[in-house]
Amino acid sequence: MRLLGIVFLFTFCFYSFRNPSSLYSKKIIIDLQPFDDLPKEYLNYVHSELKKMYSDIEIKKSIPLPKLAWYSPRKRYRADSLIRYLSRRTPEGHLTIGLTTKDISTTSGNIKDWGIMGLGYCPGKSCIASSFRLTKDKKLLQLFKVSIHELGHTQGIPHCPKNTCYMQDAEGKNKTDEEVGFCAKCKNILQKAGWALK
Repeated sequence: MRLLGIVFLFTFCFYSFRNPSSLYSKKIIIDLQPFDDLPKEYLNYVHSELKKMYSDIEIKKSIPLPKLAWYSPRKRYRADSLIRYLSRRTPEGHLTIGLTTKDISTTSGNIKDWGIMGLGYCPGKSCIASSFRLTKDKKLLQLFKVSIHELGHTQGIPHCPKNTCYMQDAEGKNKTDEEVGFCAKCKNILQKAGWALK
């Protein structure tokens, strides 16, 4: 897997160039893993919106953010460390998305610590989404959009050129207000994986 070359604020996708439709042997269970800083309202909203698209979702008990992911020079959490932590906790046949309000970051090129909204491996078994950099009065909806974007990466979908698609590359900005759903191509990949998308 390798990091896509473009630096952007919204999210990163670690992508393995395989045919996404070949990734699925059976339907998986998505685990929503809140960290203990996440308000219940945020968790419930993301859960209710995801349930409209995917039936097999389980909410896990809140857990503390792991100390191993803390990056003290910038007082934020390393998203790649959080993903590895979540992956180790994810059983076979499951996929985990961690949800937090804390600032998260990763390394991109020459930038050692770049603040982001989400991170996902493409494909992968875990991802992370944060509300820290979202618009104050739109945090719930935008957190859902970051979450569905990162889950899309774990299902093998790279960034999409359509600016209305949940999988668009934000290119250093918060473009979630432009997004209205998955484009036909991205939707097709998810439908093959058992997502109930119309």
